[in-house]
Amino acid sequence: MRSTAPTFSPLYRQIKDFLIASLERGEWGPGDAIPSEGELAQRFNVSQGTVRKAIDEMAAENMLVRRQGKGTFVSTHSDPRSFYRFLRLLPDDGVAVPSVSKPFFCEKIPASPEVARELGLRLGDPVIHVKRLLSFAGQTVVFDQLYLVGDLFNELTLEALRAGERSLYSLFESDFGVRMISAEERLRAVAADAESAGHLGVDVGAPLLLVERTAYTYGNKPVEWRRGLYCTAHHYYRNDLG
Repeated sequence: MRSTAPTFSPLYRQIKDFLIASLERGEWGPGDAIPSEGELAQRFNVSQGTVRKAIDEMAAENMLVRRQGKGTFVSTHSDPRSFYRFLRLLPDDGVAVPSVSKPFFCEKIPASPEVARELGLRLGDPVIHVKRLLSFAGQTVVFDQLYLVGDLFNELTLEALRAGERSLYSLFESDFGVRMISAEERLRAVAADAESAGHLGVDVGAPLLLVERTAYTYGNKPVEWRRGLYCTAHHYYRNDLG
């Protein structure tokens, strides 16, 4: 019988896992400063270079942000610099303009097979279904449908979605303690159905860009699945590949 070799994890990755666990527990909240590299090195009894490598990787993954001369902080969706991280739509002239979110539907529903699969739930588990429109410079460009894990967003209401001018992810972070760390998207061309055509002011059958996004919080846990229909008559989807 051939024995299975144990999986080796570099020391800095182990430190990274410890730090992520601290973020999950809420030891440091969004916007908080974390201890210095020297303090963390003492806590974990490792070199400062090992801690620095773990923090560098977390900063590259947008979990932490370094501020010159101030320290390292937990990333937050309230930071204006994070606004365009998950929204990649630009007008044809390439000049970004603020979007206006107009939620119009929010109800708890049982998870369909597709939603359950995307969110790692059981069929029929509760999810929060949200519909909203996004407009740019007065023009409606996006029709979004969101499906959120019901246990995490049980108290979400349409009134809360409409209150204030926070982004959805900023609302989820501040009111529900759920921070979106990463996301994966699938893009394809589709034809507008009657509902999306009505919301976006296009003809039924007009070409739209469908963006399906699964967003994850700490621990790579899926918490949101979104289907966004984008009208690209005067806008385009931009993705920077570094």
